[in-house]
Amino acid sequence: MSGHSKWATTKHKKAVIDAKRGKLFAKMIKNIEVAARTGGADVSGNPTLFDAIQKAKKSSVPNKNIDSAVKRGAGLEAGGADYETIMYEGYGPNGVAVLIECLTDNRNRAASDVRVAMTRNGGSMADPGSVSYLFNRKGVVIVPKGELGEDDVLGAVLDAGAEEVNDLGESFEVLSEATDLVAVRTALQDAGIDYDSADANFVPTMQVELDEEGARKIFKLIDALEDSDDVQNVFANFDVSDEVMEKVDA
Repeated sequence: MSGHSKWATTKHKKAVIDAKRGKLFAKMIKNIEVAARTGGADVSGNPTLFDAIQKAKKSSVPNKNIDSAVKRGAGLEAGGADYETIMYEGYGPNGVAVLIECLTDNRNRAASDVRVAMTRNGGSMADPGSVSYLFNRKGVVIVPKGELGEDDVLGAVLDAGAEEVNDLGESFEVLSEATDLVAVRTALQDAGIDYDSADANFVPTMQVELDEEGARKIFKLIDALEDSDDVQNVFANFDVSDEVMEKVDA
């Protein structure tokens, strides 16, 4: 996951400070609304909502926006939309497998947005199931390094079901089964270790190594997909070395 995860972490940081901030906020708010609708407004009994709120706060989403989203989702305030989750599958440049997770109140618009972004950026749509088998659903917790060493993190999460801890440079990535995500996140909290996000993500089982040109193409495709308000997450099975990442960043 090295290059891919580092890229995702770097991109997330940039997203928080650049012009896409509003779009990122909107997607986090949508996540909160859906979590509240699905599991209720009480965070102590709704770990998905807890994690969605934590992530939004870490990205500086204003508290009043978060509170409103919880109320809309739980039906305590008018204006909530009826969102559904849809997964699209496809291939990007260089045969990279792409999973596109949408959260939308308009299935036709979401499908159209995804199709246009794919075809304009060297991708193609694929039938359901033809790409998803290349990914496993995993719990992914991102822990900022600060003064922490890998052993500190590992010691805190090992008994909670964590499978591995990866060094991403400025942070650690803790992987577990998706069903152990809450236990892992709770173990970090109990150990007094701060974390940036805890999500159930699709992690690739095999990866396509990309050169600079390939990396630029796939990043362009993912940016185009994420530009759609309906697209919540894009997962892809590429890997990019640190050397290539430096060239792309430059």
